Formats: sequence, C-alpha cells, structure tokens
Amino acid sequence: MHEVHILPSRVTLSRIVAFLLQPMLRAVLRFTAPEDPWERIEGPVRLGLYGSGSRHDFAWYFEGPSSVTVNSVNEIQDWLLGCSYKRDPDLFNEPDFWQHPRTFEELRKGDCEDYAVWAWRKLVELGYDADLVTGHVLPITPAVSGHAWVVFRTDGIEYVLDPVVRTKARMVRPLADVRNEYRPEFGVDRNKRRFAYGGFLLTLRERSNARRTA
Repeated sequence: MHEVHILPSRVTLSRIVAFLLQPMLRAVLRFTAPEDPWERIEGPVRLGLYGSGSRHDFAWYFEGPSSVTVNSVNEIQDWLLGCSYKRDPDLFNEPDFWQHPRTFEELRKGDCEDYAVWAWRKLVELGYDADLVTGHVLPITPAVSGHAWVVFRTDGIEYVLDPVVRTKARMVRPLADVRNEYRPEFGVDRNKRRFAYGGFLLTLRERSNARRTA
C-alpha cells in the first residue's frame, strides 16, 4: 500500500493526501471531484511513489561530473534524439531501474525516466526553473505504464519537455497546449523538493471507483 506524507494546510481533498489510504477517505474519493490535476500539493512524498526503480534521493542524480556539455534547450534535444529507447527488462533484466545520468550518458539507452532525469539535470544546470514529473500520458489504459517528463519555465511561460518524443517540435511544447494530454502525479523541483499533484488524487479516485464496480 502506498503512503504519502503531506501535511494538510486546509480542509480540502487536495490537502489531506497524507491520509488517503484510510477507509473513510477512500470513500470520500468516490464522491468528491478532484481539483485541477496540475495543482501542486507541497510536502514530502515517499520515493517509491515515483516508481519502483526510484531508490535514491533526487540529489544523487546530480552527483559526479557529466561527460556531456550542452548550452541550450536545443542542444539537449539534439543529444536526446541520438539516444535509443530501451525497456528496463531488456536493458537491465529488471522491471524498473532508474539510471544515474552518467550511466545514461555512457549507454545512451534507457526508458522515459532515464531520459527525463538526464534532461532535468541539464536544464537545472543551465539555470532553468525545472521540475521532474512522473504520471501518465492520457488516456490511461491497462496496457500503458507510467511516464516521466520535465516541466520548465522561461520568459513567463511553462513548457513540457517530453524527452522520448522523436521530433523537436513535439518534444518541447507550452504546458497550456498539452495540459490535457498528461496527468501529473508527483514532481521534484530544482532544489530537490518533492511534491504531489492533484492528478494523483484523480487517479486514486478512478481506481477506487473501478474496484467498486468490478
């Protein structure tokens, strides 16, 4: 069972995530509409909620020197386009494994988390206000697993950088244009602070309703 430790600041559904696994609140999820999926819910989130392969604190991914130098978002895109997507079971014989960016630079192979963590580190190193985000591409289906991407801000505009997309035009797009294509659940900001999104509440409610009607 997942446990999220987030201290409520007001009595709303999005502020009581810390207790979502209690039976009474699972019932509340069935009847209360979640707020904006992109609403941030500040507070510490357990590492395992980002994925079973998330086993290190996020500062770990910034340790050690990088072997790749980039000077712009455009160069980040160019480097990512030269990488190959490989599933963790095929590459590491594990269901989920998050590579350190240095390992990813050596292999140039990996899945969405590896691409996203590397892009997130590079954006932060370039001075961008950037968040690593995990969640889902919509629509959510049983055949599609979770996804990871980056949200960054520049000149007053928020952008989604989806690093496994194979064209530059679609790899980086304004968040306002794609907010209905993604459901964010958890994030980490440039200072390595973890937080949740309203999308996590929406996913929990849908799963609760699905179990109830199964």
